[in-house]
Amino acid sequence: MSADITLPWWVFWPMALLAAWAAGVMLLAPSLRWFFRRRINRVIAQISTRLEVDLPSFKLTRRQVLIDRLFHDDKVQAAAAAHARASGSALPEVWRQVDRYAREIVPSFNAYIYYRVGYALARAAARLLYRVRVGYVDEAALAGIDRHSTVVFVMNHRSNMDYVLVAFLAAERATLSFAVGEWARIWPLQQLVKAMGAFFVRRNSGSALYRAVLSRYVQMATEAGVTQAVFPEGGLTIDGKLREPRLGLLDYMLKGYDERPGEGRRDLVFIPVGLNYDRVLEDRSQLLKLHPDRPRLRGWAGRWQAIRTTLGFAGANLGLALSGRWHRLGYACVNFGTPVSMRAWTRAHGVHFPALDDEQRRMAVAALGRELMDAIGAVVPVLPVSLVASVLLAEPTRAWSLLDLKAAAHRRMAELATRGARLYLPRQDHDYALDVGLRMLMLRHVVVADDSVDGLYHVAPRQMELLAYYAHAIAHLDGGPAPAQAGSDAGGSSTITPPPAGEPVAPSRLGAA
Repeated sequence: MSADITLPWWVFWPMALLAAWAAGVMLLAPSLRWFFRRRINRVIAQISTRLEVDLPSFKLTRRQVLIDRLFHDDKVQAAAAAHARASGSALPEVWRQVDRYAREIVPSFNAYIYYRVGYALARAAARLLYRVRVGYVDEAALAGIDRHSTVVFVMNHRSNMDYVLVAFLAAERATLSFAVGEWARIWPLQQLVKAMGAFFVRRNSGSALYRAVLSRYVQMATEAGVTQAVFPEGGLTIDGKLREPRLGLLDYMLKGYDERPGEGRRDLVFIPVGLNYDRVLEDRSQLLKLHPDRPRLRGWAGRWQAIRTTLGFAGANLGLALSGRWHRLGYACVNFGTPVSMRAWTRAHGVHFPALDDEQRRMAVAALGRELMDAIGAVVPVLPVSLVASVLLAEPTRAWSLLDLKAAAHRRMAELATRGARLYLPRQDHDYALDVGLRMLMLRHVVVADDSVDGLYHVAPRQMELLAYYAHAIAHLDGGPAPAQAGSDAGGSSTITPPPAGEPVAPSRLGAA
């Protein structure tokens, strides 16, 4: 005789959930791990053969292993002990703080997400918004980089699109590890950024313990040959000009750097990268920072204003697209300059970093930072909007005929060319470059045309600051003649003749990785 067993609901449901959890852990999780590991290994094999990218073992090491290695590092432990003595905190509490810092900093690189998700999103976003071009590449110098060197891309910072653009263009030759600010620490962006190999940096952190942990991570990655990308300016340009370099990350990389050849010692090579856009997504919001006294909405009111601005921007561009007048956001161009080998640089300057005290090292890093910013500035591309803006800003109150404006633009191009500037001329056509720049400025109502028969052009007075923002992108090129660099423009063009319009051309050897 059978007897029914009845369980109350409050007992049944917890048991059912526990059974489902056990089935997932014991049966599904191992199968999913095997499935994704197989796909990741397949991607890594393709990267090593088809793309010729060497992934350092450091990037493929499990994140928990890297965290443990960083936590138990001698210098980190010494910094923790010093912090405990100075602050009077218990050492276990300081260790917990170190562990939090390590987990915050160390990324969880995933080759599958980088090349199957991140690359696809970056390519789609870049091509949707801009006509993406590579203007100039010093092919000969890039080809001469020792493939066992640690390569660091150093670039100017005009937009948050910089991350997307450079990662997309460099993906066929390198996997980049970016240092990103706290703006990316929101769900789910934080998880995606970490899976792409980026590490978070707290700007202006006053904690010596945090700086010690971050410094050791950067040194470990550099010593392991991880290709990195940093913005020496430390943040987005506010007025369009190049900013003074902030040397924290450079100092971390060079602290203890030994240039002498030997087992386990890599050369450290900095590749200057110059970026420019016909339209920067954040231009007006950055210009607001020039007026800190101007009242700004906070809280939900500020968020709602940002949402309205974003929707208005999208709606305006959709309207242009439907009317056939949308030309994306113009051109976005990237130039890759001549690499700076630290072995060669230290020999030329008589510097041996391990022998320097803190003050001497900071002076040497400051000198290098200035040189790198000069090298970055020299390869910032001159795009149509910046070109036209610089012409108009020279005589901001003048009413220009189209003929006079073209003549002034041609003179400006010749002047920039004599200084070694890298001009990107769409379709290799000087007049078309002027038309593109003028069209973009008129679409944004920065330049307006009279209704008179002559059709004169002039700058809208309320848009003068925005005009200056784009002219400032190339203002540093007026500092004096620059020596011509060895190398070639992608597509075989000269200094002032760009490659023909078409698909973006990826440099053949970015970091020789």
